[in-house]
Amino acid sequence: MDYAILAGGPPAHLPDLTHPRFANVRWVGVDRGAFRLMQRGIRPVKAFGDFDSISADERAFLQARGLDLAVFPAEKDKTDLEIAVDWVLTQKPERCWIVGATGGRLDHTLMNVQLLLKAVRSRTEMFLIDAQNIAAVLPPGTYDVPRSDDHPYLSFIALTPKASGLSLSGVKYPLDDAELTWGSSLCISNEWTAETAKVIVGQGIVLMVQSKDAG
Repeated sequence: MDYAILAGGPPAHLPDLTHPRFANVRWVGVDRGAFRLMQRGIRPVKAFGDFDSISADERAFLQARGLDLAVFPAEKDKTDLEIAVDWVLTQKPERCWIVGATGGRLDHTLMNVQLLLKAVRSRTEMFLIDAQNIAAVLPPGTYDVPRSDDHPYLSFIALTPKASGLSLSGVKYPLDDAELTWGSSLCISNEWTAETAKVIVGQGIVLMVQSKDAG
């Protein structure tokens, strides 16, 4: 079973929630994300947050429809989204999409990218997706990445101080046993030349981003 978590990021940055990738997911709402799901006729299986970003009337709307709200205090040691991600991982899904987690405050966006590291310790594929990007973390291993007409650019950023043994094929700028470090833009804006790109990570962890330009 796949899950998708909708946080309360700016609506302009949301992907198409009717896309086939979301056809059979179980939705989870985070704070205002729960209200936005209900507005779109999508009933989340659970909602998390302090719900300080919705009005009293909007909260009453959710409660009147019997939504399963897990309410937390505003002052706590984890963000509402991290609490939701941790809960989803206890359900042991095959895949989890994090939506509505970019485009607002930079500190929130950077933290939400780092939440993808939780996938390294689980058997869940985890993606952060918005209107222009799909991001995932790649620990050591070999990966086949299908060409995406919707997201023509393919980039890699080191999440550990050094990622070594990085090889890329089936792309415009191939690499063989390269090293990627913090602060290096070596692997930004690559493009597919084959139907599938092959990615090998020897050591370290990299962030893979499939992206497209705005508009």
